[in-house]
Amino acid sequence: MDLHGRTAVVTGSGRGLGLGYARALAAAGASVVVNDIDADAVDAAVADIASAGVRAAGVVAAVGDSEAAQRLVDTAVREFGRLDVLVTNAGILRDRVLWKMTDEDFDAVVRVHLRATFTCARAAAIRMREQGTGGRLVLISSPAGQRGNFGQTNYAAAKAGVVAMARTWAMELAKADITVNAVVPVAATEMTKTIPAFAPAIAESERTGEPLPDWLRKHEGLGTVDDVTGLITFLASDASQGVTGQAIGIGGDRLALWAHPKEKAVAFADGGWSADAIAERWHGGVGAEPETYGIPAPHAPGA
Repeated sequence: MDLHGRTAVVTGSGRGLGLGYARALAAAGASVVVNDIDADAVDAAVADIASAGVRAAGVVAAVGDSEAAQRLVDTAVREFGRLDVLVTNAGILRDRVLWKMTDEDFDAVVRVHLRATFTCARAAAIRMREQGTGGRLVLISSPAGQRGNFGQTNYAAAKAGVVAMARTWAMELAKADITVNAVVPVAATEMTKTIPAFAPAIAESERTGEPLPDWLRKHEGLGTVDDVTGLITFLASDASQGVTGQAIGIGGDRLALWAHPKEKAVAFADGGWSADAIAERWHGGVGAEPETYGIPAPHAPGA
């Protein structure tokens, strides 16, 4: 993949998955704008990328408002002359069950994940349309947004919204040759290390330097940060031309295309449906095979 001459902005790229995305894009030749709320993390990431002979700039900002989004775009244009790729990765967690989640918990997560994706994508799309040479919007979602997850009302709602925006913007930006896709990554990060079923295997891998076991890499689709970054580079490249409006999963040895919601079963009643008619026919009709929900609990072999 050759991204020389292109510029990418990656939000939340001072560490973790975001830093991995920034490094991968830089390794393919792209100039990169690094963003984080931690100035030291931004400086370290910029120095790391620059040490490989690739141009990088940093923006210390909490994404969410329009001003921060515009700063990212303006920095890309000022430092490197253009903007070609936006990866919206920044995120936080405020996990609590519904009856314990505060307004502040909800608003903080929605602001960083959902509103920041909107404001950053809007600013990037305006610039890309002005340039007239197309572009790539890569929006980071989560399995929680696809299936729901216990204790993550705010996070799941925001990540589901990210996928919905990708589908909408794929239509709106098609004439401008701007593709929009959602990525659903799974990787061994500080967050996944806390999951009891994963923690022992991740700890053993880190201690020995051996790869994660096959049951994790294949069945659970869980691997390293580097296992995820290839998809980001692909979606930023010419090789992904025509790939748009999709939700694509990546992790470990696993690459997957997520299905979009659609009607699974349909029934008709002349004159419409009363509550009694629905109750009479639900379990043997439309509701005979209800959908599952929630992220399936992982199970190691023999567990």
